[in-house]
Amino acid sequence: MSEDARENDPSKTTPIDSPDSGADVAGASPSGAPSVAETEKRIQDATKSGTNIDTLVGRLVIEQGLATHEEVKHCLEIRRSGEEEDESDRSLMHLLVQREYVTNRQLARLREILEAERAGQKIPGYKVLGELGAGAMAKVYKAKQIRLNREVAIKVLPKKYSQNAQFIERFYAEGRAAAQLNHPNIVQAFDVDSTGDTYFFVMEYVAGRTVHEDIQEHKRYSEAEAVDVVIQVAEALEHAHSKGLIHRDVKPKNVMITHEGVVKLADMGLARAVSDKEAAEAEKGKAFGTPYYISPEQIRGEVEIGPPADIYSLGATLYHMVTGSVPYEGKNPSAVMHKHLKGELVAPDHVNPKLSAGISEVIEMMMARNPRKRYASCTDLLVDLRALKRGELPPIAHKDVMPEADLASLAAAEAGAGGIGEIPVDSSSGGDRSIADILLSPPYLILLAMLAASVIGNIVLIIVSGQR
Repeated sequence: MSEDARENDPSKTTPIDSPDSGADVAGASPSGAPSVAETEKRIQDATKSGTNIDTLVGRLVIEQGLATHEEVKHCLEIRRSGEEEDESDRSLMHLLVQREYVTNRQLARLREILEAERAGQKIPGYKVLGELGAGAMAKVYKAKQIRLNREVAIKVLPKKYSQNAQFIERFYAEGRAAAQLNHPNIVQAFDVDSTGDTYFFVMEYVAGRTVHEDIQEHKRYSEAEAVDVVIQVAEALEHAHSKGLIHRDVKPKNVMITHEGVVKLADMGLARAVSDKEAAEAEKGKAFGTPYYISPEQIRGEVEIGPPADIYSLGATLYHMVTGSVPYEGKNPSAVMHKHLKGELVAPDHVNPKLSAGISEVIEMMMARNPRKRYASCTDLLVDLRALKRGELPPIAHKDVMPEADLASLAAAEAGAGGIGEIPVDSSSGGDRSIADILLSPPYLILLAMLAASVIGNIVLIIVSGQR
């Protein structure tokens, strides 16, 4: 099992998971921001010994437009002169807050900016503007590419992994995988490189929000909004699959939405070529992915992991979007993954009665435990999603017409029993269709009527013959 699957939070995986706002620290003020003393200590910890904190803070607040040069100068003069009682021993940060030139929360941002500068100072050609997110495997910074004057996102491998060949190769593999893709619904890769012991991956900066943030704020999406988002993700995956790549970590945190409403699939950190048998064998028996959204075959660590795994994860994501709940809950990652393997999925329209039967059918087919019973490809999935968008029934997932195999088996049974026989039940459906559903479907009712008519006719003939 991967290290992300061993953590206590089933929503976490090795890629970037959550932004570090810098607000949840000890010593927070009533407003939720860290105290001045806490922020000052963190800045001291983040700087080299001997650095003049007042000089550093003064430069940063002016550069960030938090205070004017005159306001900073005034506070420095007060600090040096000690003209007011008990203020001579106060730092510049205390004086700036006391005079309401800046707030505690604004000062808390200085630490993030300072750490971002230190992380990016060795990356030539880029000016780091701030931290976007942090996880166990990397930190992501917002930066400006100086020569092209454009904003980008830079993922930096932590120093503790910079001497580990396995982590470095995985980092480069992510860049190579993303570089093969060119699609409006996929975060574009620009460069992956290193300078000294700093390994970095430059990609498109997406200004907007994630589906995870939307769920956190609004609980769930409307059916129409969710279908619009998932259509764009499916189109992104269709492109990736056509290039022989599977994402393997589709989840709400990796689906971004720009201010213009364009959906972007992010983080190819777990992407792998379907044809990469060597990597598949090396990962055999390991569960790579995020427990809430991982496919059963990924949990089992199977060698053959293909596009249906991404379709399953997208189905779990869509389930969460329209119901406000993940498909399976558990006290730890192992419990959640066990339910993906053995649990009974509660139909989405039972969780949220406002949903149509059509979208429930689509989600249930996407999340079929057996990969062969899911959509064969994102191309097929898009047929049903676009039908839902038009207000129509999904033609593939909707099972109003009896499969040809069912008709053939019924005809054979009837012929073998001299016209009278039991109605066969399709045991290959894995429980997807109940016996009641099969018996009440129009083709079966028609055949039953024909069978009954045949039996009655035979009885009539026997009676007539007897009378003669």
